Amino acid sequence: MQNIKNALAPASCPATSRYASHASRKASRKASRLWGVLACAILAVFFLGCEEIEEPKPWIRVERPQMLFTDTTLLDSYDKGVLNWRLKTAYLERWADKEIVTVRPVFVDIYDSIGERVAFLRADSGSLDMTFTYVYAYGHVYALTPKGASVRADSLLWNKKDNLVRTASYVRVVSEDGDVLQGVGFESDAQFDNWKILSNVTGIFQDAAKRMKDEDKRQAEAERLNAPPSSSSQAAPVAKPAPAAKPTPVKPTSSPSQSPKPVAPPRPAAQNPAAIQQKLLPKSNSGAAK
Repeated sequence: MQNIKNALAPASCPATSRYASHASRKASRKASRLWGVLACAILAVFFLGCEEIEEPKPWIRVERPQMLFTDTTLLDSYDKGVLNWRLKTAYLERWADKEIVTVRPVFVDIYDSIGERVAFLRADSGSLDMTFTYVYAYGHVYALTPKGASVRADSLLWNKKDNLVRTASYVRVVSEDGDVLQGVGFESDAQFDNWKILSNVTGIFQDAAKRMKDEDKRQAEAERLNAPPSSSSQAAPVAKPAPAAKPTPVKPTSSPSQSPKPVAPPRPAAQNPAAIQQKLLPKSNSGAAK
């Protein structure tokens, strides 16, 4: 009887047990994932809560120039209605608390008293005031004079008060004849017509021997022309000629052997024939018929 009960009892299925174990493992994995996400969230909240919160920074005022030009700009300077110089630049700025205008680069055309362009100057940068009382150019300064000489310096300063251009830096000048002069310090008029190097002057001269001979000849000729005449070369005074004696008039004397020739009477002047005929005709009566 017992055997019959065991035979009739349902036998355990291996597939069902495997499915149950797989479902349990899957559920445990989901639970572990949920616990991991929850733990990460707790840690994030913990660290964020411990982080110091930065306060907003106060507003900072940025200084900007009052006047700013970033395109081609021209500045002209006049004296009694005549153009003195014209400055051309690509960048110009002026700050509110300063009267100084900064420009870069610098290109300056210089004019004479009749408005003709006679000189040129360029530099990397420059500065000037609003009333144009000075112009300061610095950085690879190059100037070209009216006679063709070129000037190179670290800086040049033009002052309107005395209308002179000066610098205390090193300067190098190449003259129109090709001579190279260099030294320390430079001074010139505003048109670069008359200039000089102040100290430590050295130079290289083209055809120096020939030019010195020519200069000696010119100086000797000038001294000869300007020298006063010597006493031996002075001419003796010329005596004035004596006045000529007046001729004595001689009275003519008649000789007894010579008799005077008879003088013919003058011929009467020729008369008009019509006048003669009028005189010869008798006078007509006033009552006679014509």
